[in-house]
Order: sequence, then structure tokens, then C-alpha cells
Amino acid sequence: MLDQSLITQLETHFKKISLPIELVATLDQSSKSAEMLELLTQIAGLSQLISLTQSSAEADERVPSFAINRVGTDVSVRFAGIPLGHEFTSLVLAILQVGGHPSTASEETLEQIRNIEGEYFFETFFSLTCQNCPDVVQALNLMSTVNPNIHHVAIDGALFQDEVESRQVLAVPSVFLNGEVFDQGRMSLEQIVAKLDTGSADRAAERIAAEAPYEVLIVGGGPAGGAAAIYSARKGIRTGIVTERFGGQVLDTMGIENFISVSRTEGPKLVAALEQHVYDYEVDVMNLQTAKRLTAPSEQTGGLIEVELDSGATVRSRTVVLSTGARWRSMNVPGEQEYRNKGVTYCPHCDGPLFKGKRVAVIGGGNSGAEAAIDLAGLVAHVTLIEFDDHLRADEVLQQKLRSMDNVEIIVSALTTEVLGDGSKVTGLNYQERQSGNISSLELDGIFVQIGLLPNTEWLKDTIELSPRGEIVINDRGQTSIPGVFAAGDCTTVPYKQIIIAMGAGSTAALSAFDHLIRNAAPAEAHEHAGAEAKLLAEAGA
Repeated sequence: MLDQSLITQLETHFKKISLPIELVATLDQSSKSAEMLELLTQIAGLSQLISLTQSSAEADERVPSFAINRVGTDVSVRFAGIPLGHEFTSLVLAILQVGGHPSTASEETLEQIRNIEGEYFFETFFSLTCQNCPDVVQALNLMSTVNPNIHHVAIDGALFQDEVESRQVLAVPSVFLNGEVFDQGRMSLEQIVAKLDTGSADRAAERIAAEAPYEVLIVGGGPAGGAAAIYSARKGIRTGIVTERFGGQVLDTMGIENFISVSRTEGPKLVAALEQHVYDYEVDVMNLQTAKRLTAPSEQTGGLIEVELDSGATVRSRTVVLSTGARWRSMNVPGEQEYRNKGVTYCPHCDGPLFKGKRVAVIGGGNSGAEAAIDLAGLVAHVTLIEFDDHLRADEVLQQKLRSMDNVEIIVSALTTEVLGDGSKVTGLNYQERQSGNISSLELDGIFVQIGLLPNTEWLKDTIELSPRGEIVINDRGQTSIPGVFAAGDCTTVPYKQIIIAMGAGSTAALSAFDHLIRNAAPAEAHEHAGAEAKLLAEAGA
């Protein structure tokens, strides 16, 4: 199952195991059990500290599944299904961490996990094509190795379809805690810990509020914000980032093939590299923080720009770079929010496998919509693509592919007017035929919304100049309507929303902020520099 190149890599990784671990497989006579046994047998053969045994299934146990146990302890991680695809890294990390190799998480976060009291039983439903799932699976796996009172099983939803149906799992990752829904969607380790450690938000707010003013404060941790942080920190100036989640929208991007010099990568991989690059410098990264209000410099603020956060803390800085990015645009029709993650979804790669053999709709006829419809057509029974315009806007090659597929129907000049459901899940939608005005209905199990992005700038209304589309108005230097405040990336009027363009814009904004700092030195600094220059001139005999 594993090729020689991967086996060689694993042998190198498994040299980091310091404690004996046992793989305990629960199998039956199915082909999936045979596949799992083959995988585990290969893995067990790569280290003398890994052993493999089989156990008989309990009445309520999922088959096939396996546990990774630290011998002689209660430390254990379980997978129900075969963690290949995006989850193979989760498997390798689980083996290493159960085997005693330390995590890269901060000591502060690890201490929080150790101090969590009570018994917690987590279940995470994932799909092998979901790029968001590994973050959640790996976070909960790590927590279960750090705190023995935390237990976790990661479940392949496509393999356990009956359970997905009975528990109405319509989006991944879906996390259950002690049998009840805990959360859905991408979550970082820090976010999960914060939900369990309810006092952590207040402690973080106090710590942030006590920080001295920054010279450059970046709001938003996507590619523009990350680039701005790197360029600022390289100037040797005090730099901070406040961000809800580092990486932003790129974390939800499946394949990236236009990042110059990198033939192909995936969003989470790019974000991980960007985050590590930021941490190579002395940047104060404040995660899980959402900006609420921006106050321009004035006498009342001491000439500083203030950013108030939802947590109640206020961060002060001499300059600010706004890089808050954008989010998926909603249809804003009745039923959409009610059935979000209950059949209404925005990620075909993540949630597509949950709709195998069912009927779905894709809303939007641009490249994203066409690509989603093509991907889904290989999984589901039928796809209906609905476009508001009188023609598709996707590239011609995508349109040709769509029209060649037998289970794809295209409807143009149509406006989705309502999402229908039975109270627990989507059952269909209504749409209006724009030419006739007639209302038609479709019976569906899922709706994938692909109608573009919306800038995250609502919190800046009446504070800074915005375009009619809500984008921050900037010039070619990234300057906004407020002196000392710059902006970059998808939240701005830059004409093309691309990762590489956002990085360049973030770098431009950081350089512009630095230029602003040296041209607008604080009075005390200016006096100090003037005194130093006079002293040098005197010593030179001028």
C-alpha cells in the first residue's frame, strides 16, 4: 500500500519515537478491513517500538477501526476508517505523539490542556478529501495524548454512511462531545482549548491590553497580513498581528497551481509555511482575536491608532495595516442560515463525500461553481448548476466539461429565492425564472454556494473610506483615507483577488508603513535624532 519513497520517509520520522506503542485493530472480513490490516502491518514493520495486535469488536464499536495506544498507560488515539489522503499526516503525527515525540504547540497551550478538568469523549467526522479536517483531527488527537481524561476517535464519514445519516452529519469536520454536537468547520487547537477553558479569553484580553504600543499593527493573518508582518519585522520594528485564524480564506483552498515557482500546493500547506516564516521573526501573534472598531490618531489617543477587539482589549500602534480578507458570499435568502451545515455548504471538497448518491445543487456559474459541479458529479447522483446571469461565466474549457457530463443540468437566468427543509436538513430550493418570473422548485439533499467573496470590512463603516462594494479604498502605496493606516489584500480595491497579489500588496503596505514612521517620527525621537546629529557634526568639526 505504501510505496518505497514513503516508507523511507516514515522510517526516518519513526526514529523520533521514544516510547513503545501498540496498534490495536478491530476488523471483520470486509475489503476495507483487509486494506486497513495491510496498512497497519506495513507501519508496524517500520519501527521496533511499534507492535500490532487485533481485538474482537465490542457491540457498539465501529469496524474497521484501530487504536494507537501508549503501552502501559491510558494514552490512546483511535481512527474509525483508513486515514489516507489528507488524514495520512494525522495518522503519522498521532503515532509520533503517542510514541513520546513532543508537539510543536506552545507550552502555554499545552499547560492549558493539562489543566482541563473533567472527562471528555470527542468524535470527529471527516472526509478524506477535506483540507479543513486534519487541523481538527490533529488538535483533538494531541489533546488526548496530553490529557488522559480527553478521548478522541476520528471517523471517516464516507465509510460509516449509516451513522452519518442517523446523526445527520451534513458537513465536515463535525465534532461531537459526549454525544452532543460540539462544533462544525475548521478549528485550531487554540480555538478548541478556548471553548473548554472558558477563562482563557479573559486572560488573553488582559494580556493584550497590557501590551505597549506597536510600531506596526497588522489586523488579519492571511497572505497579505503574513507578508506585511515579515516585511515589518525585518525592519527591526515592533510588530504585532491580531487575527481570528492565521491563514484566513487560504485555509479553505484545495489546490493552488498559480503560486509562482511552486507548481502545485494546497492552502493549509502554504499557510503552515507562511506561519512558520512569521514566527522566524519577533512578531507578536495574537490569535482568536476579532477587530471591532478602529479609532484614528488624535490628541485623545496620544497620536496613536487604536484597534478595539471583541474581547474588550484595545491595541495601540503608530501605524496599522488592515488585511482582514474576505469570506464566502451568502445568498441571503430564507432558509440559508437555518440550514447552514445541514445541507447548505460552501466547500465541495470537504462535504462532497457526504452526499454520495444524492441530488445536489451548485449556486454560481463562475469558475468556482463550474469546478464544484464537475467535482461533485463524480460523487453524487445528480448536480443542478444554477446561474443568475443568462450565460455561464466559467472558462470555456470548464463549460465544455460540464456539458459533457450526463448527470449535470445547467439552469441560467435563475435566482434562488428560498432554501427548503424539514426542520433538520435541506430538502430542496425554490428559484425564480428571471425572464418569466415563474417560481420553480427542486428536490435536493444539498446546496453548494459558490458565488464569490465578501470583504470583511463591516466593522470599518463610517471610519474609513470604503467602495460601494465595501472594499477599503487604497492608492498604489496601500494608503487608506486615514494617515498611518494602510490596507492590503482581498479586503481592498485591488482589482485581482489572488494569493500572490495579496502577498505583494501586504509587503507594499508594510514598506509604506515603515516609510510613514521614519517621515513622521514622534517628537521625542526627532529631538533625540537631532541631538545625535548635532553631536556628530560637532565631533567632525563642522
